[in-house]
Amino acid sequence: MSELTGPVEVVGAGLVGTSIALALTRAGIEVLLSDRSDDHLRTASGLGAGRPVAAGDRPQLVVVAVPPDALGAVIRDALERTDAVVTDVGSVKSRPLAAVAELPGVERYVGSHPMAGSERSGPLAASAALFDGRPWAITPHGSSDPDAVALVEELATRCGATPVRLSPADHDRAVAHTSHVPHLLASLAAGQLLGAPRDHLDLSGQGVRDVTRVAAGDPGLYGQIVSSNAEQVLTLLIDVRERLDGVIVALDRGDRDRLDEVLRDGVAGTRAIPGKHGGPARPSTSVWVSVPDHPGELARLFADAGASGVNIEDVHIDHDPGRETGLVELVVEADRAEHLLTSLESRSWVTHR
Repeated sequence: MSELTGPVEVVGAGLVGTSIALALTRAGIEVLLSDRSDDHLRTASGLGAGRPVAAGDRPQLVVVAVPPDALGAVIRDALERTDAVVTDVGSVKSRPLAAVAELPGVERYVGSHPMAGSERSGPLAASAALFDGRPWAITPHGSSDPDAVALVEELATRCGATPVRLSPADHDRAVAHTSHVPHLLASLAAGQLLGAPRDHLDLSGQGVRDVTRVAAGDPGLYGQIVSSNAEQVLTLLIDVRERLDGVIVALDRGDRDRLDEVLRDGVAGTRAIPGKHGGPARPSTSVWVSVPDHPGELARLFADAGASGVNIEDVHIDHDPGRETGLVELVVEADRAEHLLTSLESRSWVTHR
């Protein structure tokens, strides 16, 4: 079985490609970079992500990190011009596989997809730590060479991620559930805000920010992603439409039982999401802390929260538009909330649940 020693060629120096290059460089592996944008290539190289690929370079592995519409052509090129193992990190796996399935050398191709990203884009948004602790889907096809699969799995672990094997079809169904449809629903919710009067929007709290956050992503890129997985997304959207029709009917008829059923399903759905380390989600609650909008106050809060011995599971910050104060939401395990409240209040923080 071959070991990933490099060099690794990364095709596409955007957010994900540059982050992979930085993570591999951190792991001591030589990285070769290519991108059709000279600016992206210069920026990624300047960040220490690797050097531009040159004639005569012979990569052990090629990582294709380009937009979805270009995946098939770039994977084909990598298989034809090198004898390297080739993977891609696109968000959809069935479509690029279909584009290269009949090529000689397709046994060297293994799709993959790191489950990490950002609303930001480009190499300046990249980070060597982007994949640390994150799942990374590995999607071999029927002809994939086992050594090629192992090499792509090693890529994931060298980048700090945890490899998870799925078939290409199962992967596409999974991301439709967990990424593509939620993004579309977030965009619909955010789009409803466009016609709202300013004084209505002044009432925006953390809830609407949570629901709409991912809608800030690049529309052109996400349009490509969703279109590439249209069959799986359509199936789920039809189910969403039926549920939405049920809500409309329930509200029109004053059917509280039906409305409560929809809301209970929502609660159950949030609890179905795995908790830390892949285990079952544990009951959590929020502790809210008023924080003056001055330098150093957040650091002081985190230090005091750490001194309490309570593990903080998540953090959200909501700025009060009418005061020089922020409201920080600390999400903790439910049975530890009272201890955190008492500890912070003893250090003069204003808190509530």
